[in-house]
Amino acid sequence: MESTTLLLLSDTHGKVSTLEAILQWANRQQDKPTAAVFLGDGCRDISRAAAATGFSCEWKLIKGNNDDMFSAPETAVLDFCGHRFFLCHGHRHSIYGGYHKLIAAARIREADAALFGHTHLPHCEYAEGILLVNPGSVGRPRGRAGPTFALIECAEPSLEVRFWEVGPEREVREIQITENRDKP
Repeated sequence: MESTTLLLLSDTHGKVSTLEAILQWANRQQDKPTAAVFLGDGCRDISRAAAATGFSCEWKLIKGNNDDMFSAPETAVLDFCGHRFFLCHGHRHSIYGGYHKLIAAARIREADAALFGHTHLPHCEYAEGILLVNPGSVGRPRGRAGPTFALIECAEPSLEVRFWEVGPEREVREIQITENRDKP
C-alpha cells in the first residue's frame, strides 16, 4: 500500500499567519497531506488560512473549549488508511491528570490512536497499546518549542509520527519529540 499522510493541527487561537505558513509549506511538499485534522481552539481560522493559501484536502474539525460558537463535534472517529483514530480536543478527558480517560474513550471506539490538543505541548507515546499524539499548538505554544504541528505517515500496518516547528521567519523544520514505546 502506498504511504498516505495526515496533517495534525491544534490550538491556533487566531494566529492565522502561522497557520498560513504551515499550509503553504504543506502545499510545497512532494507528498502533500491527503487529509488534515484540526483538534480545536481556532476552528474559524481553518477556512481563512486554507482560502488564503489554496490548500485543499479533506478536513476533520474538532471543537475545543474556546470554539463556543462554532458547530463542530467535540469528538469524532476517523478511519484513515487502515487505522482508526479517536479525535478530541482533550479538555473533556481530564488529560492533565493522565491519559486514562482518553485511552478508555479510544478503546470504546476501537481506535488504534487518540489524537488530541489542549495542552499546547507536542506529545507522542504508546500507552496501554494506544498511540497518543498531540501536535502541540500553532498559536500559543508552551515549552521550549515554538509553534508546532505533526504529520502521521501511514504505510500499512505502521504509523510514523513526525513533528515540525515554525520558526520566527515562518520557516518550517522537523523537530524531535521523545516517544515512549510500550507497543510490542
